[in-house]
Amino acid sequence: MIGDKKDNVEFIEEKQERKEHKFGSIKDLLDGSLIANDFIAKQLTYIVFMVVLAFVYIANRYHAEKIVRASVELTKEISDLRAEAITTSSELMFISKQTEVAKLVESRGLGLKESIEPPKKIIIEK
Repeated sequence: MIGDKKDNVEFIEEKQERKEHKFGSIKDLLDGSLIANDFIAKQLTYIVFMVVLAFVYIANRYHAEKIVRASVELTKEISDLRAEAITTSSELMFISKQTEVAKLVESRGLGLKESIEPPKKIIIEK
């Protein structure tokens, strides 16, 4: 009978102990046993929080770069508009000279002539 007990030993189920790894390998990551690890399962909320924080950080970086690009574009536009305003004002100053006005009137054939007499002051005494 003692021999019979030893023969039946192979049918007794033994609990297999899991090997706990502190650092998982690529194989553990691929077969999913890394996530099933108790340490990882306990820290899952923290890991999810860190992933969400990383996404927010990346989104913030892209948003900041977009704002910087828009700022540079607006600075260029302001510079172009300032140059255009200076050019326009200098053209206006040139065109408003008395000699240029006389040339424009003559070239367009308006029939106006420049006064040769200086203006006179009219004084009314009461």
